[in-house]
Amino acid sequence: MGNALRFLYGKCCQPAADSDSIGHHGVTADNVGVSALAQDLYNFEITNQVPQGLGKHVVSSRKAQINWYKKLSDAWRETKPPPKSPEEASRLVILTLKRHQKADVEGLLAFYGLPSPHSLVELTTVTPPSHQQGLKFELNTLPVDAKAVADGDTVTVYVSTNEARESSCVPREVQAAAVQRAKARSQRNYDKADELHRQIIDSGYRVLNIQNEETLAKKYRIRLRGIDAPESKMPFGQTAKEELTKIVQDKRLKVLVFDEDRYGRCVGDIYCNGIFVQESMLKKGLAWHYKAYDRRPELDKWEKEARAKRIGLWASSNPEMPWEWRKDRREGR
Repeated sequence: MGNALRFLYGKCCQPAADSDSIGHHGVTADNVGVSALAQDLYNFEITNQVPQGLGKHVVSSRKAQINWYKKLSDAWRETKPPPKSPEEASRLVILTLKRHQKADVEGLLAFYGLPSPHSLVELTTVTPPSHQQGLKFELNTLPVDAKAVADGDTVTVYVSTNEARESSCVPREVQAAAVQRAKARSQRNYDKADELHRQIIDSGYRVLNIQNEETLAKKYRIRLRGIDAPESKMPFGQTAKEELTKIVQDKRLKVLVFDEDRYGRCVGDIYCNGIFVQESMLKKGLAWHYKAYDRRPELDKWEKEARAKRIGLWASSNPEMPWEWRKDRREGR
């Protein structure tokens, strides 16, 4: 009964570890109600009971609530794969209950801490263009670690030296250190292996364990082209960082590099599983279109859409621009 629900419940439904949870069920920010909804739908299939406290969030009767959960349970089981992100779960609820009262749908979403209909954004599935004016080179990265995301517009990535572009550029001393490190580890001389790895890291490389296989990789710091996200200490700074992390974590990215900034970062467009990352950050109201460096009209359009919906940082009537924030701090204001 309800295999998809049972699987997601078993994988995701863990009690929240602290009070910084979201939604009635105390679901952590990583789940944002998805696991709680899966748990309640699974329980409904067994008991035919809707969760306690739901009535405080909706206007319709308990009989109506039972009807919703029947529909949602069927819809969830029929969805392949089942919803995993808050946006996917929210869309399923909205679509399944589209003929029901708006107050009930919004109340149900609020009960689970899921995104409201107003805050959902539609992203275009795209294929990264192979030829663009000003394109210098393309990177295909290894899976991205969550700790590699510095803020809402900067991420560190690694590219395997087995890639054609990288293989001919590896310094001889790095290649030699990688060979010696592997030998030291095989001899369980971990102190020497660690010392050799520090030399490799200082040269801009790293040995990564990918699916139980060690891979020598080149490090690149990427600045997302055309957007400027709030700095970490600004309002929505942490939210922007968390959103970018959610998009790229454990994913292999395609990066189209157009320039290098004064900090030595590659300035580029990032694509992840058919999503143009800059589009997502702009539409979710977690970045500005950086018009001083990029005049693409689509970026301006996506920012204006978020402004009109008052999503993310645009919920504030006059959010401070990050480039002005940085200037103020440079000048001691």
